[in-house]
Amino acid sequence: MSDEDLERLLARANIRRVPVGEAVFEQGQKATQFFLLLHGRLKVTQVTPDGQQIIVRVVHPGDLFGFAQALQRDDYPGTPVAAAESIVICWPNDVWHEVVAHNPTLAVNAMQTIGQRLQEAHIRIREMSTEEVERRVAHAVLRLIEKAGRPEPGGVRIDFPLSRQDVAEMTGTTLHTVSRLFSAWETRGIVKGGRQTLLVKDAERLRDLAEGLG
Repeated sequence: MSDEDLERLLARANIRRVPVGEAVFEQGQKATQFFLLLHGRLKVTQVTPDGQQIIVRVVHPGDLFGFAQALQRDDYPGTPVAAAESIVICWPNDVWHEVVAHNPTLAVNAMQTIGQRLQEAHIRIREMSTEEVERRVAHAVLRLIEKAGRPEPGGVRIDFPLSRQDVAEMTGTTLHTVSRLFSAWETRGIVKGGRQTLLVKDAERLRDLAEGLG
């Protein structure tokens, strides 16, 4: 974007700090703004009609979210909750039309982002429908270290608090099943867990599990 376009965009923006555990907005709330995550991590949850809570995605720095207009709906489909202290920037929905008029490249980038989110959703649906639990959990952990992995001696650590319940909600399984899998993986030297921490010690063996080769 040109300096002029960027200044015009930022003039309509608000910046908000989101403490750990606080929601940016709630599922079903009227959508009046769209957002960009500048810092931190957000876990987006949905409550299903039968009352089950699932985690549908993790928002990483640089991601657009809460863009209900793109889904042709007037409410937010999920609740983004700060997994780590986060900073978001937000704009009223009507700003989007002004921005696109001056910078169509931004609209193309936004549509590509939405397309990526849909592709990720399709992959997760396929995994839920066709793969055994261990493969689903392995795929979920691999996606997390790709997006939020921090290399350190001994492996790659997911750089925000992640509980076994979180992983269960991401993969459509139970806390008991995830705990059993992680315990087995720890015994085999693939991961090392802790209270809301996860270190992947052997990503290659985890990939083998994800592909059904482990």
